[in-house]
Amino acid sequence: MAIGGTVISFRDVRKDFGAVQALAPVRLDVKPGEFVSIIGPSGCGKSTLLRLASGLEQPSGGSIVRTTDRVGYVFQEPTLMPWRTVRHNIELLAELDGMDRRTRANRSSEVLRLVGLDEFADHHPSALSGGMKMRASLARSLLLDPELFLFDEPFGALDQITRSRLNGELMALFSQRRFTSLFVTHSVEEAVFLSSRVLVMSPRPGRLMDGFDIPFAYPRQPTLRYEPTFASVAGAVAAALQGAA
Repeated sequence: MAIGGTVISFRDVRKDFGAVQALAPVRLDVKPGEFVSIIGPSGCGKSTLLRLASGLEQPSGGSIVRTTDRVGYVFQEPTLMPWRTVRHNIELLAELDGMDRRTRANRSSEVLRLVGLDEFADHHPSALSGGMKMRASLARSLLLDPELFLFDEPFGALDQITRSRLNGELMALFSQRRFTSLFVTHSVEEAVFLSSRVLVMSPRPGRLMDGFDIPFAYPRQPTLRYEPTFASVAGAVAAALQGAA
């Protein structure tokens, strides 16, 4: 349960790797049910910010307050184990978390249906396309019903058609479950389509340079991308990104 209206708060958080300052002090509050995208130049510290949010990295200064331990993390690569079936890959985190076998099986069946992979439950990852592997990665985190979802460019390696389709599927899941999200991407269009708020980071050392509240109601249809108002918002975000670079 969020305390004080936030799920995660960064207070003057910075991160150094030896003599290299990756993140300048960052202040950020993410509220329950927000979908916040972070865009910026390569190497600006976007992924570092997610790793700090998850606890995989510790800040060099400042503090992070996270009001839930139910965190899902979807990486740039699906990171599926090739010797496990899709179902058993999806159940892995729950298995490590100590969830009993019957509950795991019921929950995995549910999330397999949610991401459209129920027909592939007993297949191995080698039988899946790139987009299907990312759906499996998403399902693996969904099984634990996270309150905070962290996405590190999950669709960046996919072709545009598959990427747009998965954007739509993620949109449908978010509209249904309203998990709080931090989403890293290089795509302005993707950020505007998915997000309630878009933040623009500067080059290293990364700092938050600008922010945009996205005015479109959920759920959003794919045709939104072709509307003049969408182009206007995306153009403003792109201009800020260009200025940050």
